[in-house]
Amino acid sequence: MALSIKNLLTLARQKLSDSSSARFDAEILMAHVLESKRSFLYANPEFELPANRSEAFKKLVKQRAAGHPVAYLVESSEFWSLPLKVNPSVLIPRPDTERLVEAALSKIPESADWRIADLGTGSGAIALAIASERPKCEIHATDISPAAIEVARENARQLGFSQVQVHCGSWTEPLKGKFHLVVSNPPYIDANDPHLDMGDLRFEPRSALCPGTDGLAAIREISQLAQAILVDGGWLMFEHGWEQGPATRQIMQKAAYTRLETLQDLQGHERVTIGEKGLDV
Repeated sequence: MALSIKNLLTLARQKLSDSSSARFDAEILMAHVLESKRSFLYANPEFELPANRSEAFKKLVKQRAAGHPVAYLVESSEFWSLPLKVNPSVLIPRPDTERLVEAALSKIPESADWRIADLGTGSGAIALAIASERPKCEIHATDISPAAIEVARENARQLGFSQVQVHCGSWTEPLKGKFHLVVSNPPYIDANDPHLDMGDLRFEPRSALCPGTDGLAAIREISQLAQAILVDGGWLMFEHGWEQGPATRQIMQKAAYTRLETLQDLQGHERVTIGEKGLDV
């Protein structure tokens, strides 16, 4: 028996009742299956799905009930109002990371033609967000994961941001020349952090979340590496854990960065630390 959008959404909400976003999740999955906008669901609640699409929807709901992130199920996520492809080879872009983009834009003049590096780019979210606001800048994004590189390159192509170049390699290793700004949202969660076994984090690439037993290892390494590629007076910016602000400032101060500042997110948590490179050390 063919089921309508309304009936299938009701069944889905029942199966997803443990989720605080059951209705939203169900509607996103339905819109994906129908290749439509959510407004179509509201306007056509009695529309009956063909059997193949109905089964596809039920399969996605079952996966969501098992905890799989919606973004991976629909292979899409929005960041800085940009539609991005995502899959389990990259982190799902989060609203908190927009604070890092805001910090970068606050330092880049609107007409600047700076060279900017995004280290550990994943889906390319940060690099592409900056490119959307500062089109004259030349942006180089790196990631050690070939699968992530493929996603970032496809996102750059889909959005038409030819000024974003994506390179495969560890941190600064693939880069040449000097940069005015280096940004990074590196792995910063300790290996023994219980949050790694909760929620969406269970399904995201562990290497992009956790640098090992020392959650600050990547921040420490990048702070040293960035010295070699930043122009004098250039900026280094990190997203980090909400309790890592003091430690990140200490690391950057030891690596000879000055004018250190830690910015808060919308919840009042320390989330982004920035510093300026002085004279070559």
